[in-house]
Amino acid sequence: MPEQRTDAAASDATPEPTETAEGETGPDTVPTTGSEDTETSGTDASQTRDVRARVWNAGRTGWALLGIAGVLVLAGIVAAELALIVVPVILALFPATLLVPVAGKLKDLGVPDALAAFASLLLGFVVIGGIIGAMIPLVIADVPELVESTGEGIEQIEQFLEDDPLGLGLEGPADLLESAREQVGEIGEFAGQAAAAAVVAFETFAGLLLLFVVLFFYLKDGRRLADGVIDVAPKDSRPRLHQAADRAWETLGAFFRGQLLVAFVDAIFIGIGLLILGVPLAVPLAVLIFFGGLFPIVGAVITGALAVLVALADTGLTTALIVAGLVLLVQQLESNVLEPLILGKAIDLHPIVVLTAITTGAVTLGILGAFLAVPVAAIIGRVVGDQRAEDEDEDGDAQGVEGAASSDRRSSGSHAMGG
Repeated sequence: MPEQRTDAAASDATPEPTETAEGETGPDTVPTTGSEDTETSGTDASQTRDVRARVWNAGRTGWALLGIAGVLVLAGIVAAELALIVVPVILALFPATLLVPVAGKLKDLGVPDALAAFASLLLGFVVIGGIIGAMIPLVIADVPELVESTGEGIEQIEQFLEDDPLGLGLEGPADLLESAREQVGEIGEFAGQAAAAAVVAFETFAGLLLLFVVLFFYLKDGRRLADGVIDVAPKDSRPRLHQAADRAWETLGAFFRGQLLVAFVDAIFIGIGLLILGVPLAVPLAVLIFFGGLFPIVGAVITGALAVLVALADTGLTTALIVAGLVLLVQQLESNVLEPLILGKAIDLHPIVVLTAITTGAVTLGILGAFLAVPVAAIIGRVVGDQRAEDEDEDGDAQGVEGAASSDRRSSGSHAMGG
């Protein structure tokens, strides 16, 4: 009996087996090889799915861009054939971005839709038409003198290069300037002919009439018109198309309103500088700078160079250099302060993209294409960028759900083995 008690005590005193070195297991440890293999395979599967999702998104984005490019090319061909109809329909969108908020306020006050649209249209015609109507005669009246001063400025630069005071032997730029001077003269003659022809052209009158009619219906039934166009698409695609249309409208409105303000500030600052420096034709030049500001980068460069050439021809080299410095200063203020502050993300495009878009638009549809190129590029960039961000968020949420489910499964398996 004493020996049995001693053996039992010895058995109770025996220490429990503990976990030994890595890779070894004691009597009471649970093998973890199966759990580690499951976790590793789950990680590999998740990485594979992530790679596939990225490849799929890249492919889908590429095909989407190709599709958009194809649609734009087809739209350009159709627009060229139906310019008398398409041009007013498109151009009416720009004043609509300014007048839709006014019509909306009137509708909120209980004014009938048709009356609110008509009142907004009349207000826009008086204000916008009055401003543009006051600007254009200032330019047209001084076109001959403006062309003459520009030609003289180019001739002075050409003469400077021919004299070659620095001994550089530059002949190519002189030939280019001679060609530019001849083209300026041709443009001046063409401008007078085009202004006279535009007054009597039936297409111009018909286009303006159609523009006002379309603008009226934009203000009256804009949302209903957009919904009607989108309802043609398959039902599953309509929510995304509605989102894309809303973003496009927001981008167009922000771009046009912001660009008008930027162009106005440029014209005011440079015009005041030209008046202080005593440069002739300061007011027509300021008007041209305003209209040039509607064409980002390109318009500012061309109208700024025109102001420098006029200053060179009429007031001398010193004043021309001061005008060049003034133009560069205002353009730097515009690109680094005004555009980020006013436009924000409405035109978040690289300058190369802007230049390429304007060149493509000008080659395709002339001045109208150059005017429409940047807002179209900005809209495409905004819609595609937002859609890609949404797709990435959806993929991230899906991967997060899968990761949580996998973690729950591993946790359940560990509890089961521990039990």
